[in-house]
Order: sequence, then structure tokens, then C-alpha cells
Amino acid sequence: MIYLDAAATTPVRREAVEAMWPFLTSEFGNPSSVHAVGESAAGALAAARRTVARVFEVRATGVVFTSGGTEADNLAVKGLSLANPRGRHLVVSAVEHEAVLRSTEYLERFHGFEVSVVPVDDHGVVSAAAVGAVLREDTTLVSVMHANNEVGTVQPIAGIARAAHAVGALMHTDAVQSVGQLDTRLGELGVDALSFSGHKLGAPKGTGALVLRGRLDLEPLVHGGGQENGRRSGTESVAGAVALATAVNLADGERLTMGDRRAIRDDFIAAVRAVSPGARLTGHPSERLPGNASFVFDGLGGETILLELESRGVVSSSGSACAAGRTEPSHVLLAMGLEADADSAVRFTWGPTTTRDELLAVARTVGDATTALRTLAR
Repeated sequence: MIYLDAAATTPVRREAVEAMWPFLTSEFGNPSSVHAVGESAAGALAAARRTVARVFEVRATGVVFTSGGTEADNLAVKGLSLANPRGRHLVVSAVEHEAVLRSTEYLERFHGFEVSVVPVDDHGVVSAAAVGAVLREDTTLVSVMHANNEVGTVQPIAGIARAAHAVGALMHTDAVQSVGQLDTRLGELGVDALSFSGHKLGAPKGTGALVLRGRLDLEPLVHGGGQENGRRSGTESVAGAVALATAVNLADGERLTMGDRRAIRDDFIAAVRAVSPGARLTGHPSERLPGNASFVFDGLGGETILLELESRGVVSSSGSACAAGRTEPSHVLLAMGLEADADSAVRFTWGPTTTRDELLAVARTVGDATTALRTLAR
């Protein structure tokens, strides 16, 4: 089997398992306990926080451990908006993850916020100019994802952040897909807050973090004992934090090989197009994640293609795993103007261990599978 659904989840790294294992067994203390067992856990938690902070080049106090990207997005959008007295206007793009879109809808329904949704072009790009056109003096927060989880398009975050800051608004980016593939240091992106998830990087599911630059007020979603510097109450998962820090540190080191991975990606895209004439690339042709190739296939159903590919030893997906089980078309593809083709989408995503030979073998399998399906449809 060749697994090409890394955007949904990745296998847990051996190094992450080994790092967390003591904190699931002998080092079981509660980091809030004021005795030797608790202090040992607290020390490990602090070390994990420093590691994450170093990767993103922020202060350790700017790292808030969460249960994953969805919680981190919720905490960023709701927490920053509610703690900021500036105004009640929010800006998001039309292709954001559901965690961001549903969070802004919540603020709109229950807290009187107004939300401007910025459209994208046919490559899924939201321009800084388009964001700038809807910014207002009372804009509190702009939230635009760094790279799209379905089509892989990378957004011009630095330019969008400059536009947001020009009117005094804060800037958040969902970097769940881009951490480990792109430069996600907050200073380079120019953002105030960044969300990421551990299980896209080789950490266990149920791990993630919100990373903040500077001293930002943040209204917590969960109230209680005041853990995570008062930003997220509840006894911390020391094992999860240690595993997350280990994985993100390793992934950041692997990012240096992204040039080679872009070349492999482009070879794969060209090979799929060559063997399956009905395949059309979705997302930006060059400003896309190094480990993402997404297509629509004229005249074929995406789910049918996935089943055929799996029967031939290739595992991929039709889009976001967070929308599994839904029958309506992808909101990302609809925003890009692909209404007629949304049901034929297939997404191939992979990690640093996937080779060019494996991807070229998959391309041949795609050709065989789509040819067989077209023959049956005649």
C-alpha cells in the first residue's frame, strides 16, 4: 500500500513515541502538583514549551498547548476577538477550515460581530488587496489560513498581515498544513497568532498548539484552574506536549529539503496529467504545498476513483477528513468556481519519506484506474 493522505493524518514518529513514553508510565505526575513527582512533569512540560517556542521564534509564554488544530483555531478566533476591545468586525477568507468559519459564525450569532468573507480566485488565492478592501477601523481580527488543506494553495500571508496591521487589526493564520513544509516563524509571516496540529507532523492525535507573538490578551474557552498561563484550564497532557515538541522540532529540520520535494511534486503532477487526460490540477500551479497534488477528473466521480485506487493499493482522499461523511460539495472548490467538478475531486498528499519512484508508480496507477472507469462508463 502507498499512503497518500498525509493531509488527514500521519503515522506517529518513533522519536515522538519514545519521548512521550516515560510520561505515560513512570513519570506520571501532575505538573501542577507541588512535590517532586509533579515538579518532574512540570519541568518536562516547560522544556516542551521552550522547544515549540524556539521553532516559531516566540517567547515560551506565547505557546498554548491544545487538543489540536480545531481547538487552537477556536481559541485564536474567539479568544482574540473577545479579549480585544477594538471593535466587532472580523475578516476571513471563503476557503478557511470549518473551525475558523464556525467560530466566526458563533461570534456573529452570540456576540454581535459582523463577518466579512473575502472571495478567492480560481486558484484559491485570497489577495492582500481583496482583504484590504474590506478592512475597517473597527476590524478586530483577520484570519486567513497559510495553506489550504484541500487544494494546497499557499496564501500571501505576509502581505495580508501588513494590510491588517495597517488598520490596527490582529492577524491569525491556520498553519495546520504548512508547519514542517513551509517557513512558519511568526516573524517571517508577520502574524500575531498561529495554529497547528500535531498529528499532521508525526505526533499523536489530540495534540496541537496556539502560538502567540508578544503579549496578547486572550479570553479562554475553558475556565477552571488557570493552567497554560490562564489561557486554557485543565490538567495538561505532559506526554502529548513532549511528543508534539519532538515532532515539530524534527519536522522543522526536514523543511530544509523542500526544494527537492517541490520538484518531486511537479513530476508527479505532470505524470498524472500525461496518463489521465481528464485530470485537471486544482489550486495554484506553483504556490502550493510541496506535498500536495489535487485534481478533478472530468466525467468521473471522486469517490469512485478513490475506491478503484484503494483496490489497486493506493490510499488517498477526496478532500478534508474533517468533512468526512458529508454529501454536499466542498466549500473550497465551490469558492474557486468548480461547482460542476466538485464531486470529482481527488487529493494526494504525502510526507518527507515518500519517494519519487512511489509517486510515479501512483501516477501510473491513476492512469490505469481512470482508464478502467471510463471504459466501464461507456
